[in-house]
Amino acid sequence: MVNRRIADILRHGQPDETVTLQGWVRTKRELKGFAFMEVNDGSSLANLQVVLTADDLPNYQELLPKINTGASVEVSGTIVPSQGKNQRIEIKPQQVQVYGEADPETYPLQKKRHSFEFLRTIGHLRSRTNTLGAVFRVRNACANAVHQFFQERDFMWVHTPLITASDCEGAGELFNVTNLDLTNVPRLDKDVDYSQDFFGKPAYLTVSGQLEAEVMAMAFRNVYTFGPTFRAENSNTSRHLAEFWMIEPEMAFCDINGNMDLAEDFLKYLFKTVLEKCPEDIEFFNKRIDDSVLATADNIINNEFERITYTEAIDLLLKAKRKFEFPVEWGIDLQSEHERYLAEELFKKPAIVYNYPKEIKAFYMRLNDDNKTVAAMDVLAPKIGEIIGGSQREERLDVLEKRIVEGGMPLEELWWYRDLRRYGTVPHAGFGLGFERLIQFMTGMSNIRDVIPFPRTPLSADF
Repeated sequence: MVNRRIADILRHGQPDETVTLQGWVRTKRELKGFAFMEVNDGSSLANLQVVLTADDLPNYQELLPKINTGASVEVSGTIVPSQGKNQRIEIKPQQVQVYGEADPETYPLQKKRHSFEFLRTIGHLRSRTNTLGAVFRVRNACANAVHQFFQERDFMWVHTPLITASDCEGAGELFNVTNLDLTNVPRLDKDVDYSQDFFGKPAYLTVSGQLEAEVMAMAFRNVYTFGPTFRAENSNTSRHLAEFWMIEPEMAFCDINGNMDLAEDFLKYLFKTVLEKCPEDIEFFNKRIDDSVLATADNIINNEFERITYTEAIDLLLKAKRKFEFPVEWGIDLQSEHERYLAEELFKKPAIVYNYPKEIKAFYMRLNDDNKTVAAMDVLAPKIGEIIGGSQREERLDVLEKRIVEGGMPLEELWWYRDLRRYGTVPHAGFGLGFERLIQFMTGMSNIRDVIPFPRTPLSADF
């Protein structure tokens, strides 16, 4: 017998084919002389029904008490046409083995709807539910599509460090990494003596792999990072995580226009691929979670993104026939309500805003000729606002050093970054995309903690 995943059996299995399937019992329903068992192995939203009878299984009476919701089983049998209305096929077993029982009195996932808040308290079991199972299949398909997109375009995947000595964004929301005895910290006067620490200086968990990606782009032209990043922002909202995954491509010999082109192509590719790979799961989200999920995907895939400058965006917001909570004027950092108005109400499709005021953007973004704006860009999408942020990087050493000083950062700590401009500098650009924010957008899930297997948030670091 061939060991097959349930998704494959449901799509391609034919009557009289003999198979072995392994998974966990979702439900069991007993009738006189026989029982229905539904099994799921995580490969499909749908379960596969197994019909248990005393005629087929000599140990039927012994098995039945062991088969409860949550139990793990292996079933060997024959595919037969189903007599039920909602499935094409089912399994007539020749042998059933129970690997691990689940006490029906204490197993927390019974056949009923559970709130996402409750499921977060049993994070070790919640992946067995329909919704979280669908989320993580979409996440898997989307992660695979990320690599496919870049590999098809000859980008090199680079592994940037989790531990860093620099604050890429200058925000200061960093997790310290130390092996000092916190009950007896060595000091020089009032300051911590970091020379006695593991790295001999302050070190942090990274908030971005961008600066290191720039290093690699200066040798390999097109590279991308895809890995975890960390931000010590004490924010307990449905949109924030302390540990999250970032996708950050970096391209040498590229300007802001090429950067915008790549960002648009990237989003379209990801949505299209996930629709092709996970149609049942996306339909489930559209039916059970957010009835605009399919329309959102269609909007991304089949529209050319609007492109406007920041100055044009401000003018449009000032002319809007509605009142914003945050007042609009040139120089402000656009708020979510401004971004959503532009993409959701005005253009009714994704929009890319570029050339932002230099005062509200990071030091590494290329200064434009007007000396007021930098070549930064944000991709705005209906229902979510900013989904991608990026820029052309400042490749001119003198301008970069001036920006670093203006930002209050020490030049000496970025000696290696400045060397990239000293030796063979080229125009280059890149962007960042928060992976969990993307999965939220794709699935319609309202809380970002429900699109990552093990969420890390303030006062929460289980498992």
